Amino acid sequence: MFNQHKVEIEWGGRPLILETGRIARQADGAVLATYGETVVLATVVSAREPKPGIDFFPLTVNYQEKTFAAGKIPGGYFKREGRPTEKETLTSRLIDRPIRPLFVEGYKNDTQVIATVLQHDLENDPDIVAMIASSAALTLSGVPFMGPVGAARVGYIGGEYVLNPHLDEMDETKLDLVVAGTSDAVLMVESEAQQLPEDVMLGAVMFGHKSFQPVINAIIKLAEVAAKEPREFLPEDLSALEGEMLKLIEDDLRAAYKITDKQERYAAVDAVKARVKETFLPEGEEAPQWTPDQVAAVFKALQAKIVRWNILDTGTRIDGRDLKSVRPIVAEVGTLPRTHGSAIFTRGETQAIVVATLGTGEDEQYVDALTGTYKETFLLHYNFPPYSVGETGRVGAPGRREIGHGKLAWRAIHPLLPAQDQFPYTIRVVSEITESNGSSSMATVCGTSLALMDAGVPLAKPVAGIAMGLIKEGDRFAVLSDILGDEDHLGDMDFKVAGTADGVTSLQMDIKITGITEEIMKVALDQARDGRLHILGEMAKALSESRSELGEFAPRIEVMTIPTDKIRDVIGTGGKVIREIVEKTGAKINIEDDGTVKIASSNPKEIEAAKKWIHSITAEPEVGQIYEGTVVKTADFGAFVNFFGPRDGLVHISQLSEGRVQKTTDVVKEGDKVFVKLMGFDERGKVRLSMKVVDQKTGKEIVPEKKQHKEEAEG
Repeated sequence: MFNQHKVEIEWGGRPLILETGRIARQADGAVLATYGETVVLATVVSAREPKPGIDFFPLTVNYQEKTFAAGKIPGGYFKREGRPTEKETLTSRLIDRPIRPLFVEGYKNDTQVIATVLQHDLENDPDIVAMIASSAALTLSGVPFMGPVGAARVGYIGGEYVLNPHLDEMDETKLDLVVAGTSDAVLMVESEAQQLPEDVMLGAVMFGHKSFQPVINAIIKLAEVAAKEPREFLPEDLSALEGEMLKLIEDDLRAAYKITDKQERYAAVDAVKARVKETFLPEGEEAPQWTPDQVAAVFKALQAKIVRWNILDTGTRIDGRDLKSVRPIVAEVGTLPRTHGSAIFTRGETQAIVVATLGTGEDEQYVDALTGTYKETFLLHYNFPPYSVGETGRVGAPGRREIGHGKLAWRAIHPLLPAQDQFPYTIRVVSEITESNGSSSMATVCGTSLALMDAGVPLAKPVAGIAMGLIKEGDRFAVLSDILGDEDHLGDMDFKVAGTADGVTSLQMDIKITGITEEIMKVALDQARDGRLHILGEMAKALSESRSELGEFAPRIEVMTIPTDKIRDVIGTGGKVIREIVEKTGAKINIEDDGTVKIASSNPKEIEAAKKWIHSITAEPEVGQIYEGTVVKTADFGAFVNFFGPRDGLVHISQLSEGRVQKTTDVVKEGDKVFVKLMGFDERGKVRLSMKVVDQKTGKEIVPEKKQHKEEAEG
């Protein structure tokens, strides 16, 4: 019934199976990929006709995790999967970035890739499986895709590279790097590292590239028997239009791209564009030789060529810099004094206001993942309002770009944060991009480092980031430090490196061409290190290390540990006890399952009161110690005193005061505050207290004269 085909290889110590022809047969391409026991279905559908009126390739990638894949039911009221999680958004971007540059230039048909996680074995992360399945589905679909693409995860454990480490090995690795590319070249890198040297990072990239070659061969083997006939697609020949337009505008466009101010440069380019429109799309002409889309496409291509020619010919960039110079930097801290920590980082025409907020255990983010629910204590949110580039636009929930840029900065900072037992705060950082002309994500890294240090978060070291670019024509190439927005759009590589003075903490690379060599990547990494060190030096002028104390308005958190069998006593029935402690002391309290208690307040007295209360519930009173208590009940034979948390004890009538006491109420009444000494316990374990041996004014023990004389003599 099914025209089914399957390829199986051993990869990284586990079987990888690629199967097609049995599921989703109406899609243009569909592949079921199994790695270990993790299963992902990837499908591709591409429209038969191009989408009119656009100057970009309309590709959409959707990665989705079904909770049934891990034997779970979604949380929440509706009990079904809702908006994409952060993991789903980031994985969609991981798939998109290496495949997008491999579609034939000029292809503008609506294309959608959907990767669905059907089963998760809780050992093999489905993101790599989804990338491979998507590449295979595209290769089989017949669309003009110049793949296939392979992908792999690389760990670094015990000084050795590890291919596709299991999820339980990720706690041991100093590197989490995802690399994707073709048989000839690397196209995409995403990583988090623990201050690793540049040569180790480059080695990991090349190790991953070599390791996924068997996957590419498996996809090709499957395509040989199952691929559909390639669609006929011939890019438009616009060389004649390009020649005419170049003669008309080359000098003016070169002059425009020598203007260093971004807004002035854009105005000059717009003037050139208007002249192009007048010439090739004259008003009133019913049947012009060229369409508006063709004219716009050629003008955009010429912009790129002229910028690239200028850089390669002169070594001078759009804003007048040489290849290695970083734009002027201004770093400021404490700019919002009532926040817990703040910074403004300005580099050229890119600027970020970054604010750090310290919270308690109540502020932790619960993340419901396929592998189980976990708590996140470091949150970094990046916002890119339209005014930052002088435009109007939608303001609302963050898009894929904002989530991706925020996660890149998160990865850069995360390895330097203190352990929770050393700094028991939930940390939220918000980066508001107020100006943008080149790598606002790296400005976010720098601003975040400064804001956290301003807040008193003990970062191991300051962190900075820099974006590198590449212009390559034939054998000539130029690596650009601290790229502008235009250089990003018109160049061949976007290469972001973040780290400390000691090593790399995050590396992200997107390459638009297939000729990037190991030599070029090494040059880029070395040049990025020089730029990073320069930026760290500029940041140090504002703040070189974390402040020794938290800000005035930040909460203080103190940690104490109680026996686990006492947790129930502190919480009380239905939370009654802990609510009372919070209400009467004013402190916030968070109790972990292991007995760790975090007490937070901006008032040290509130923390001390809560600690004392909790201690009185969980600790045992000591014989011979004096305690302050409250009379809770009187009787003919004495008074009951609450003296230690919920603990009551009897002060016998003979122990109320020196001399004979006729009635208990002659000495104390209910509600009186008294000092008592714990004398011991009777044979039934009942507490024996005494008031008469304690000075009720000072709370000090009354020492009999004979004993006092003896102690003085011995002293």
